[in-house]
Amino acid sequence: MRIEQLLEQLRQLGAKPGHVQRILRAWVQARDLSSGGRRQRAEDCLPLAVREALPRLAAELAGLARVRSEHPGGDGSARLLVELADGQTVESVLLPRDGVCVSTQVGCAVGCAFCMTGQGGLLRQLGSAEIVAQVVLARQRRPVKKVVFMGMGEPSHNLDNVLAAIDLLGTEGGIGHKNLVFSTVGDRRVFERLPRERVKPALAVSLHTTDPDLRARLLPRASRLDPSELVELAEIYARAIGYPIQYQWTLLDGVNDSEAEMERLIRLLSGKYAMMNFIPFNAVEGAAFARPAWEKAEALVAHLRREGIIACLRDSAGQDVDGGCGQLRARAVRSERRDPRFRLEGESAE
Repeated sequence: MRIEQLLEQLRQLGAKPGHVQRILRAWVQARDLSSGGRRQRAEDCLPLAVREALPRLAAELAGLARVRSEHPGGDGSARLLVELADGQTVESVLLPRDGVCVSTQVGCAVGCAFCMTGQGGLLRQLGSAEIVAQVVLARQRRPVKKVVFMGMGEPSHNLDNVLAAIDLLGTEGGIGHKNLVFSTVGDRRVFERLPRERVKPALAVSLHTTDPDLRARLLPRASRLDPSELVELAEIYARAIGYPIQYQWTLLDGVNDSEAEMERLIRLLSGKYAMMNFIPFNAVEGAAFARPAWEKAEALVAHLRREGIIACLRDSAGQDVDGGCGQLRARAVRSERRDPRFRLEGESAE
């Protein structure tokens, strides 16, 4: 479901722009659809046809996404397996400090060599309302002041729906624009569209290496942008909106953590309005990669900082509960293939 379809339903019921705004605001802020501000009752300001349709609309919106299972992590995060109306599942992560990471596709077409999500390919796009529904689920559990579009899927491959969701969250959702983080492996369409949007999100770019050939192997179906060109395009956007680019780099032991790689990275980011987030690989059974020692990762960050690059070492949220993107869904799919009646409710998070 797309947000535009919801808007059309409301318009057909006779809702005026102010009525639509009120209902959208209640939904994205996880309140009853009939609730309003300034102590106004629904019967005082909504047309009768709209009021009568609210229970049906509420049920339709609630049916967009439901939590099939919730897996709390020891770091304050919680990974949610979210079931969509058609039975497909995606993952959302409740992050520490009032954030949520949401998915934008069922599966992913990029096929990153180190990512569980990409192993199954792309199954379908999420509609803009399904993307927002993940935020609503999160807000039903805890406050949400930041939304990161960094879950399953590549947002640039579902651009219209992702940007529609961002627009709603940045207006009626009350989330600051720099706290809406659009994550991408890099696509020229992103740099063309984002500057024209009413809500201009912060940008996170998955870089992973400065070597074009290695990047092509690690991200086999990403747009063929040379890392240097990708950084230049991102820099233009960063200067235009006034937020630094967050570069993402999954550290793979013996693959992209060499001294030579770091020296090239320093040259690439020197003077740029950017910060580098190193994330050690989240090891999974049978993976061809391993995470470097934490001490080595810390040394890489210290080296970049000495050279004037803002760098952080982050552990992906939910390491203790199958925290890597796609792991929880993959485990559910494997279990369902063994027993189609299988459901994760009540399953241990250990």
